[in-house]
Amino acid sequence: MASKQKHSSTVVMIEGALCIALSIVLSRFDLFRMPQGGTIDFELVPIMIFVYRRGLKWGLFSGFIIGITKMLLGGYILNPVQAALDYPLALMCVGLMALHPRFLSFLLAACCQISCSIVSGAYFFAQYAPEGQNAWVYSFFYNVPTLGAKYILSWIVALILWKALERELPVR
Repeated sequence: MASKQKHSSTVVMIEGALCIALSIVLSRFDLFRMPQGGTIDFELVPIMIFVYRRGLKWGLFSGFIIGITKMLLGGYILNPVQAALDYPLALMCVGLMALHPRFLSFLLAACCQISCSIVSGAYFFAQYAPEGQNAWVYSFFYNVPTLGAKYILSWIVALILWKALERELPVR
């Protein structure tokens, strides 16, 4: 039993590593770029599928690894708190999609990641807010459309692929 369990963990780690690598590659291809930064891409699709297949623990861990990797590959870092909010903590939120029911867990994951970005934006990027505008309001209206669109588009693609993969690659 122990060797079978170890083999299963190895298979999950390899699958996770492939999904992490694919997420990093997809993050480099922007579908749309916002004027002051922020992009809409499909980096979340592989990790969403991985989370659906492997659950909360593996989803949180893979999101953390993606965040650290993106940070090391050229993340925009002002200080450690901002870096944590914008990278590992934000991407760990995708792991919450393992909770059920699926649509509510999707909303929870999206809201948590958007919240990380709003807090980061309000505290660390307030200088970009127009004169006289509250930093929290600015951060909210900057992050919600960008991340909301990214989550919705990624979720649609992930669900389509998930249904196709579910028939071909059952969870072991």
